[in-house]
Amino acid sequence: MQALNEKAEDPDLWNDSGAAQAVMRERGALESQITSLTEFETALRDNIDLIELGEAENDAEIVAEAEAAISKLAPRAARMQTETLLSGEADGNDCYIEIHSGAGGTESQDWAAMLLRMYTRWAERRGYKPEVIEMHDGEEAGIKSATLVVKGPSAYGWMKTESGVHRLVRISPFDSQARRHTSFSSAWVYPVVDETIDIDVSESDVRIDTYRASGAGGQHINTTDSAVRITHIPTGIVVQCQNQRSQHKNKATAWDMLRARLYEAELQRREEEANAKAASKTEIGWGHQIRSYVLQPYQLVKDLRTGVESTAPNDVLDGDLDRFMEAALAQRVGSGAKE
Repeated sequence: MQALNEKAEDPDLWNDSGAAQAVMRERGALESQITSLTEFETALRDNIDLIELGEAENDAEIVAEAEAAISKLAPRAARMQTETLLSGEADGNDCYIEIHSGAGGTESQDWAAMLLRMYTRWAERRGYKPEVIEMHDGEEAGIKSATLVVKGPSAYGWMKTESGVHRLVRISPFDSQARRHTSFSSAWVYPVVDETIDIDVSESDVRIDTYRASGAGGQHINTTDSAVRITHIPTGIVVQCQNQRSQHKNKATAWDMLRARLYEAELQRREEEANAKAASKTEIGWGHQIRSYVLQPYQLVKDLRTGVESTAPNDVLDGDLDRFMEAALAQRVGSGAKE
C-alpha cells in the first residue's frame, strides 16, 4: 500500500492519464478493503471486551448481547474472505452478461427473460447499476437474447463464474395440459474493457451491419435502422447494440463490446492453458448446464459444479445468488485457475 501511495503522489503520474486512473482505482479499492477490515476488527474487539466485562460482573445480559453481535459479524467475515478471491486481471471491471434462449421454443425464451430479471435483481441488491443494451423479444413470450451491462466495483469478478447453461424444470404456464417442461438458456459473462487495456481490432477484420431495432424503446427506435451488429470475422464473435436512438452511439457501444469479448477470449485462453483443458461455449441443452432450477415437483436450485443447493428457488430467481457465486469462486481459485 505504501508503494502504491508513493506512486499516486508522483507528480509525473498524470502524464499518462490511463495509467493514472488505473493507479487511483487500485488505491481506492485497497483503501476500501483496509477500511472494511479495520471496522470489522474494531467491532469484534469491542464485543470481546464486552463479554469479558459481562463475565467479570456476572451480567449474563451483556454477554448475550455481545455474543449475538459477534454472530452477526460472521456473514460479513465470509463476504470479506470471498472478496480476497477477486484478484484476477479484470476482476475489478464492470461486465457484460449475454443471455440466449436455447432448446425449448417459447419455454426457453420465457426462461431467458427470467434469467435476465434474476441478474438484474442481483445487481440491484448489490448497489450496482444494470442496463439492458440490446434485447430481442420472443415470438410469444420472453426473449430470444439480451445483453446486460452491470456497472459496479468488481462486477466481473463476482459474475464471471455465471457463464454456462442454466436448466429450468417447471409446470409450463404455456401448456394447456399443465405438463412439466425442461428448458435451457445460457449466460455468457465478459469484462468491460477500460482504457488501461489495449485491444487492437482491425476494421478489415469486421463486418458492420445496421438494422431496425425490435422490442421496447419507443416508436422512433422501431422505425429507423439505428441498431448495429458487428461481426469479428477471424473469431466469429458477434456483438450488437440497439438501446440508443443514435446509430453512432450504438456503433460505439458495439465496438466496446467487441473489444471486451476479444479480451475475455484471451483471458479464457490463458485459463485453458493453466488448467490444461479445453473450455468453450457449448450447446445450450442437456449435459452442459452449470445449475438446475427445479420448481416442480419439488423446489430446489442446485449448482452442478459445487454442489451448493437452495430450497428457495423464488429467492434465487429474485437475485439471491451470492452463495452460489462464492462457492464457484472458491472452487475456481482452488483448482488453480488464473486470469
